[in-house]
Amino acid sequence: ISIPLGAGMIYERRMFGWGYKSEPEPGLGGRVIDSMRGKLLGGSSSVNMMAHTRGNSRDYDRWAAGGAQGWSYAEVLPYFKRSERWQLGENEYRGGDGPVCVQYSSFRDPLTHAWLEAAKRKNFPINEDYNAERQEGFGPSQFAVGSGRRSSADVAYLNPIRGRKNLTILTGAYALNLIFDQQRAVGVKFLHRGQVNTAHAAAEVLLCAGTFDSPKLLMLSGIGPAEHLRSVGVQVLADLPVGQNLQDHPAVQMMWSRRSSGPFQSLLRFDRMARAMTRAYLFGTGPATALPSGLHAFVKVHPDSEVPDIEYMFRNAPLGARVWFPAVRRPTADAFGLRPTLLHPRSRGQVELRSSDPFAAPRIQYNLLADPHDLATLREAFKLGRELCATPAMDEFRGTELAPGPTVKDDAHIDAWIRKTAITANHPGGTCRMGTDAQAVLDPRFRVNGFQGLRVVDASVMPDLPSAHINAAVLMLAERASEWIAAGN
Repeated sequence: ISIPLGAGMIYERRMFGWGYKSEPEPGLGGRVIDSMRGKLLGGSSSVNMMAHTRGNSRDYDRWAAGGAQGWSYAEVLPYFKRSERWQLGENEYRGGDGPVCVQYSSFRDPLTHAWLEAAKRKNFPINEDYNAERQEGFGPSQFAVGSGRRSSADVAYLNPIRGRKNLTILTGAYALNLIFDQQRAVGVKFLHRGQVNTAHAAAEVLLCAGTFDSPKLLMLSGIGPAEHLRSVGVQVLADLPVGQNLQDHPAVQMMWSRRSSGPFQSLLRFDRMARAMTRAYLFGTGPATALPSGLHAFVKVHPDSEVPDIEYMFRNAPLGARVWFPAVRRPTADAFGLRPTLLHPRSRGQVELRSSDPFAAPRIQYNLLADPHDLATLREAFKLGRELCATPAMDEFRGTELAPGPTVKDDAHIDAWIRKTAITANHPGGTCRMGTDAQAVLDPRFRVNGFQGLRVVDASVMPDLPSAHINAAVLMLAERASEWIAAGN
């Protein structure tokens, strides 16, 4: 978990997760999509790919204009800064002494420079810091990594305070439901070591179970769509649109063979990888402290878009890359990839209960690509990705197109391939939306409408998704909520 290069194995083997899967997705030909969420301290920040991206300033201005009062970019910037310890120190936009270490990728590969040259030839801006004054453009990757180790919420926030006398951390504890006295939340019922226990709240119950499990716990406790709750045998306390407004970033993976082996392919030789992992574990140094990716890009496929509508994620390794042994196991043929990711889907899904059984996994329905605009935008991002890779700057590296392959040319075939292969970037949000309208579950201070002493603090509160991976934004949300919680307002 702590060694950055280990993130690839965590993802490929679906380690340390809840094992959630979506319902069959109509827009993806009935495929079931993995819905990865971390099942350990630090949650998904302990299993994600560590990308640290805030989004666009206009994302937060959009939240404020839509009814999430107090969430404009000017108002959230101090909390982004407070959460991070930026490699280059504090400035107008970056924090210098926060708990989460953030640094540029230390991975080096000439392929990264070729992509930047390709971007310049297509007239895309180059951006040295997409978490600063402006976001749009191609720029060096930033990761939540410090001293060669993953800087998760557990490492950054819990580790320094584990000795506090007023803090109890229970692992292996499973929340069953919330307890109410009239319209006030007074505690949580949970299972620990085979025994049902109750934690009583002196002031507030803070629900931070994430986009899938926060709505699940609210609904198990009687807060949610009344008709749905009755259908699964849950007594209704309040009819609220809990679980609605589910969003995630759909993405596809384009791949090309590489003309000659790159640096990551060389690192995968057994003896080199063993040394690298040992060095990273013992000293926090060396090539295993970086993922094989050094570039992120946030671009506008639709020029009239207020914010970037596509993120390109770059992969400098083949799919299914594995350690190889000279004269025993040959290395996987080297390859590289580009992952167009839709940042602002119009499609909306929902999270529901399967039953009143608290141990049953939630029913997750993304409804990916249900809105035609989403598919059309991904299609254009795919075409632009092909054009980028076809520029002369990439000639030295570009081999055969492996995915989807050169036979996929017209829009119908591109669309069919997208529907066949698209997955999510595992950035779910929005299922306990904050706002001031009738469809909001929470007020702009994360308090559950109609109740006292109950607050939700996680990605489920987002009105819609930022133009980014969500971890940095969740840390910002929590930093801000902590002030209100401490002040009791």
